[in-house]
Amino acid sequence: MTNLDMAFIAAPMVKQSDLPFRLLARKYGATMTYTQMLLPGKLLNDQEYLEFHLRDLTVAAADPYNTPVVVQLCGNEPDVIVQAGRKLQNYCTAIDLNLGCPQDAARDDHYGAYLLSQKDWPLVLGIVSAMHRSFIVPVSAKLRLCQPASKTLDLAQKIECVGASWITLHARTVSARRRRQGAADLGEIKRLKQGLQIPVISNGNVRGWDDLEANMAFTGADGLMVGETLLGNPW
Repeated sequence: MTNLDMAFIAAPMVKQSDLPFRLLARKYGATMTYTQMLLPGKLLNDQEYLEFHLRDLTVAAADPYNTPVVVQLCGNEPDVIVQAGRKLQNYCTAIDLNLGCPQDAARDDHYGAYLLSQKDWPLVLGIVSAMHRSFIVPVSAKLRLCQPASKTLDLAQKIECVGASWITLHARTVSARRRRQGAADLGEIKRLKQGLQIPVISNGNVRGWDDLEANMAFTGADGLMVGETLLGNPW
């Protein structure tokens, strides 16, 4: 998992990245898929929620398109995230920490991209470190741009040092104004690739096949993650 060779990845999308969608994306050429963002507290305290997502990961275990699959968790409590991840680690290829969700729920409960301010970096690093020490599968992180954007590389280097096997950057800020508007800043992804030793996955600005090739050529990234575009055109 630390040598992603031109990976094309179906992104985690809330209420979208379930098993049928992941199988479809893999069938049409994705080399890896992510689950939707899962809530650790619900995995621990809501048996129906846990069983649903366990079925999502296991019902097609024999299907060659079922793996590799990355479980994505969110949250801000290291112990809770670790306990939840341990319930899923035997059924996935890796576990990712969501540091990119811009939704109101993430803001209200203080997780996702709302952990990117420097005051929260010790917490983020504690979470990634605890995941790395506790899981039998690799750990990764998906983040958005910090503010200012130049701080993104600083955080990514720290995340690398505490055990992340790769980092995905959606090169937009969390601000509502830019959430679905404006081009992603691929220059920041290029900076990450040049400044990290672990693989970097580029996320943003893909609307067609030509965008894939242009993105990879410009950023030098080890892989490219595609999200909403796949909903309308998974091939």
